[in-house]
Amino acid sequence: QVQLVESGGGLVQAGGSLTLSCTATVSIVSINVMGWYRQSPGKERELVATISREGRTNLADSVKGRFTIARGNPNSEVHLIMNSLEPEDTGVYYCKADSWLGKTRGSDYWGQGTQVTVSS
Repeated sequence: QVQLVESGGGLVQAGGSLTLSCTATVSIVSINVMGWYRQSPGKERELVATISREGRTNLADSVKGRFTIARGNPNSEVHLIMNSLEPEDTGVYYCKADSWLGKTRGSDYWGQGTQVTVSS
């Protein structure tokens, strides 16, 4: 019911910027919260940032002040604007979306992931 396509990953030097984008294709259900998670080798996938359809945001402490999450137009798009990137930000970034059928919450959906590599 939801397909997520990510783009924008790549290689950047420390201190640089990179913007990730995720586009959702939705059938029947609607999306409320979209967000980004990342995973480094040997580590569990962790929350980076989320944003609701109403614009409420939640960012991990490690990225506050450096990353910004925003919904695009149409609202099924989400962007992660990453500034002042650090080598510790390196990882595979995954787009995530919830799903709703009326007031009933359905499955969460994940994109394939896009690699972000920050060199020192």
